[in-house]
Amino acid sequence: MITGGLTSQPIGHYEFCKRKPAECSVRSRDINPLTMSEELLARLERLTVKINRAVKPKSDLELYGVDEYWTYPVDAGDCEDYALAKRRILLTEGVSTSNLLLTVLKRPNGEGHAVLTVRTNSGDVILDNLTDAILNWDETQYLYLKRQSTTHSGRWVTIREGDAPLVGSLH
Repeated sequence: MITGGLTSQPIGHYEFCKRKPAECSVRSRDINPLTMSEELLARLERLTVKINRAVKPKSDLELYGVDEYWTYPVDAGDCEDYALAKRRILLTEGVSTSNLLLTVLKRPNGEGHAVLTVRTNSGDVILDNLTDAILNWDETQYLYLKRQSTTHSGRWVTIREGDAPLVGSLH
């Protein structure tokens, strides 16, 4: 995944950072990607299945009465909540923030969506609540817009041209 320059944070991430500033002020020194292995792939698959089953899809509007609210899910949430949950678990397991990047994109139907990008030496892979499969980013049908910076968890960089969508759907 080739990134460009700095861009604006999605509004939901900005508000998440206001509530949890420690989550968004991490400056990574180790920006080497993870080494992909059968063990890592299996670990990512287990985590994806676990979170995708544990969290029930519900919109931010249903849960919080607003269009966009990024948070750690308890038992329900939308796409960015799944991504945050997966990211938090991998962080507690020692994976660097530079390799766990929240990413916003457009689905083929034009809806906004968020996933967790995991950087590896074999390419960036996507942890998605819409599938249990771990796919390389370029094997998906998504139009990637922006993601967190590898060097600072509160900054975002462009991926491709496009307008950032709201990602508060059921997906």
